Amino acid sequence: MRTFLTIDYAEARRAIDVIVEKALQMQKPAVIAVADCHGELIAFARMDGAPVSSIRVAANKAWTAARERKPTKDIGDKVKHPEKGFDIAYYGDPKFVGWGGGIPVWKDGEVVGAVAVSGLPSVEDIALATLGVESITASGKSQSHKSAHSAAPPAMPESAP
Repeated sequence: MRTFLTIDYAEARRAIDVIVEKALQMQKPAVIAVADCHGELIAFARMDGAPVSSIRVAANKAWTAARERKPTKDIGDKVKHPEKGFDIAYYGDPKFVGWGGGIPVWKDGEVVGAVAVSGLPSVEDIALATLGVESITASGKSQSHKSAHSAAPPAMPESAP
């Protein structure tokens, strides 16, 4: 069985708390999503006054950043590139987004999750998401979880002579 590193709930919650605190200082409401290494939500928050439309966008930014293992802005820039651009539908799933604000969390050379912020201008979404990522990577721990998918067939026990 293959073992995946992924962030845990305590790390996800810490990222949300750090982002909410900073957003409150800025007096700007945001939507925050933290996903595991597969892009599935671990924790989520919508601050009072944050746009309802940003709920799905934040979740999709976290999903995209974890799945593609790159910031969502990079994907959006590539899609919009005049010579090298392509339709975002190329990715084959309507969850993929290219707006800035989804940042993967890297530990030990692997993406262990993603933090995303939505509801503010892209540059602010990115800055807040980066703050959340830093709160996770500074902790130095991630949980190992066994995947339901085997990377290789199980070894057969040797039979006794």
